[in-house]
Amino acid sequence: MTFQFDRNLARGIFLVAIALLFGVTAAVNYPIGDFARAGPGLFPVLISALLFLVGTATIVRSRFTDKVPLTFSARNIGLILGSLCAFAIVSEFVNMTIGIIVMVFVATIAGTNYSVVRNIKISVGLVAIAFVFAKFLGLNLPLY
Repeated sequence: MTFQFDRNLARGIFLVAIALLFGVTAAVNYPIGDFARAGPGLFPVLISALLFLVGTATIVRSRFTDKVPLTFSARNIGLILGSLCAFAIVSEFVNMTIGIIVMVFVATIAGTNYSVVRNIKISVGLVAIAFVFAKFLGLNLPLY
């Protein structure tokens, strides 16, 4: 008898593990405060709690849905890691706007269907978000 791990269950377990890792680390290392005077640990703990709830719901839901086998594709993992490396390199030597576009176009090769139009839409959306972060939040991003 072979054992196949359920992809939905694995997603839930992974989300719960990440939530616990970051939530416990934030709660132990930073003062949380309260809602009137929030400490630096409050936001990560709240986000981790929400992620924990999503992970728990995913685990429970996996018990009521059909099992989907968990598979790994070294090619796809390499493409995603390569797109992140390309983003970092292009952002460093050219600018972040081009880095975002390169990342999107390389990462989507790992998908099941490739669409240039969809990639352009995703790139425009991510660049717009980066510009909002730079202009309204004052982040120093090398966008151009």
